[in-house]
Amino acid sequence: MAATVFISDLHLDPERPVITELFLDFLAGPARGCDALYILGDLFEAWVGDDDDSPTLQPVLEALADCTGTGLPVSVMTGNRDFLIGEGFTARTGCRLLPDPSVVDLYGEPTLLMHGDTLCTDDLEYQQFRRLVRDPAWQRQFLAKPLEERRHMAAGLRETSRQRTAHKTVDIMDVNHEAVLSALREHHVRRLIHGHTHRPATHELTVDGAPATRIVLGDWYQQGSVLWCDPTGCRLQSLPLN
Repeated sequence: MAATVFISDLHLDPERPVITELFLDFLAGPARGCDALYILGDLFEAWVGDDDDSPTLQPVLEALADCTGTGLPVSVMTGNRDFLIGEGFTARTGCRLLPDPSVVDLYGEPTLLMHGDTLCTDDLEYQQFRRLVRDPAWQRQFLAKPLEERRHMAAGLRETSRQRTAHKTVDIMDVNHEAVLSALREHHVRRLIHGHTHRPATHELTVDGAPATRIVLGDWYQQGSVLWCDPTGCRLQSLPLN
């Protein structure tokens, strides 16, 4: 039986080539024959613009283009690390950019897809930063800088993020329950799939007296986290490193 596949938070980085190889193997193998592949944010550890010519990016872009060239629909939602992915990326890969949030019909079940960072409303510092870097004026100013300067700035932002995260509690960085309920109500759905928190799990909850489900995708640091959905339901799977 064919399936629709969801992944997120791969954080592909030249410093972790084993994970890149795991992803390339996944695209060349298990992903083939699926109904569709959805990447729900943070495919890359950083994306400084569609003009990035880093050699380490090319095999990933080529593998995605090969997948879409076979007819596999691949949809990419940007995350908090790769929010600058744009039309240049889609032209090179054949992927479709998916707005955050989006509702898709998943075998008859309307399903809300999000990266998940907007649900972490208790992290006020992060939400303020997110508003800054998602501002079109900020993005135009950033993308106008030379490529090497953008790489240097992105490295600095990642280091600042690591330092700040080290001083935050786990609860602050997780989703807010009321934000989850609000999102489900707003989009009139009873199933949500998201990433960002790196806490793979399936949560059963109640929204206005009706059952609902929140599925959280895992990251790709120690293994590959994949969600397989078909008409019978959804199952989280871990792809071990070779």
